[in-house]
Amino acid sequence: MLLRAIDALNEYIGKALSTLAVAFAGIIIYDVFMRYVFHQPTRWAFDVSKQLYGFYFLMLGAYALKHQAHVRVDLLIQRFSPRARQITEVLGYFLFFFPFSWVFLTRSYQFAMRSWSQGETTYGAVQLPVYPLKMAMVVAAVLLLLQGIAEVIRLCTTSELRHDT
Repeated sequence: MLLRAIDALNEYIGKALSTLAVAFAGIIIYDVFMRYVFHQPTRWAFDVSKQLYGFYFLMLGAYALKHQAHVRVDLLIQRFSPRARQITEVLGYFLFFFPFSWVFLTRSYQFAMRSWSQGETTYGAVQLPVYPLKMAMVVAAVLLLLQGIAEVIRLCTTSELRHDT
């Protein structure tokens, strides 16, 4: 039940955020159109699209992990037996993924709280608030950590790796 809840949460967030790609493209098209057709570039489109892209990239990390879309180094373990691969993957989570996730979570929390308390904004022509994006880093770290926990539980409770087909 816990695994299904974590998977469902990250699946929902991933699909909901995919609509941001449309908004992101729309802003870029609008800016290009204004710049080259009317010779009146927007003052805000570059900063907004940059922040949307950062938000999009951050928030989809757990969704990518759920769908095994992260870069993997299977060259070394492709010849291992399914059980040896399973053990290697679990060890990889504990040696690399969880320490990274913990540092990502704790540092992004400190980073976001400092930004929030200062009311940090961009330095561009239009001063956009930065702290919502930095708060998204904390949420992304939590989602990534939860999905990693789900993946390890899944690896430890199945006899074969789920992406072995």
